[in-house]
Amino acid sequence: MDTETETEKRMSQSSSLLKIAQDGDLFVLTMDRPDKRNSLNNQLIEEFIAFFERPPTEARAVVLHGRGDHFCAGLDLMEMLATRTNNTILEQRRSKAWYRAFDLIQFGEIPVISVLQGAVVGGGLELASATHARVAERSAFFQLPEGQRGIFVGGSGSVRIPRLIGAGRMVEMMLSARTYDADTGLQLGLAHYVVDNGTGLDFAMDLARKIATNAPTSNYAVINGIPRIADSGHAEGLFAETMVASMTGADAAQRITSFFEGRKAKGQPA
Repeated sequence: MDTETETEKRMSQSSSLLKIAQDGDLFVLTMDRPDKRNSLNNQLIEEFIAFFERPPTEARAVVLHGRGDHFCAGLDLMEMLATRTNNTILEQRRSKAWYRAFDLIQFGEIPVISVLQGAVVGGGLELASATHARVAERSAFFQLPEGQRGIFVGGSGSVRIPRLIGAGRMVEMMLSARTYDADTGLQLGLAHYVVDNGTGLDFAMDLARKIATNAPTSNYAVINGIPRIADSGHAEGLFAETMVASMTGADAAQRITSFFEGRKAKGQPA
């Protein structure tokens, strides 16, 4: 991987918690707070916003992971306590920054693959749920302990996580602070893949390379269209599907032709 990119140079003066590396048309983002189990604070959220609101033009996929033994243990509670005020507007501003960061990830321009190891807890699970493909190492565990800490999710978890596992299961997770291991997370939909410890990043990079070969318009349509269509009524969803399908057609003819030419070259029926 290149040691420094134009994006990294652009952010270098203010960024120290989100490391950026480039491998061709792939970008690797590393949350670099291992001593805090990569917990999310205001600075890290702002760095997510800075990258995803204007990603590099050459980027075709992003791999997101955390340095050390944990993906992300959620909100930095010590910072929250130190900076918390009685000003409701200021507190809402904090949540809105999280919403913006995670919306830019989920409904952005490029697919994001997350590598989950160790703690995927609270805000860490909210962050993971905004990514498009989740690769869990066997060490990964999922938990929503906010209910037992007297707080509520504040990073869009009540919107995103029920869409993955159902509202009832999220309610139980928050009431009991139950912990799910990687295999159970896979069964529930919190993860898409489970791999051996230490292999998640390589697996995610291979997956990102495969995704990057798709037409950019197709990837954009998939990550932006499907979630919105799924939230639509039947008629509205069909209309939206027609519009999105027509948008992606420009590149389709050449790709379909190449597909059939490849089958013929292998002696397979068209």
